[in-house]
Amino acid sequence: MSRMVNCVKLGIEAEGLEKPPFRGPLGQRVYDSVSKEAWRKWLEHSKMLINEYRLDLVSEAGQRIWMTELENYFFGAGSAAPPEFKPQE
Repeated sequence: MSRMVNCVKLGIEAEGLEKPPFRGPLGQRVYDSVSKEAWRKWLEHSKMLINEYRLDLVSEAGQRIWMTELENYFFGAGSAAPPEFKPQE
């Protein structure tokens, strides 16, 4: 039986992640309250952020920006696309 969570992003009870996505308190918070579906949506959103902001996730600065956006996406006001972002049609 899969683990269910009350997903903070989708507002429904849904299947949770199998393990925390990364170490630390934020990783545990995501594990406790984010569904697999919401995590997949975050990964798609974060790809756009990485490309548009040209984030280097190996650098401390890039990781800090990514983590801040992740926290905003799930637990804050949301993570918006950069103003100049134009989705492909």
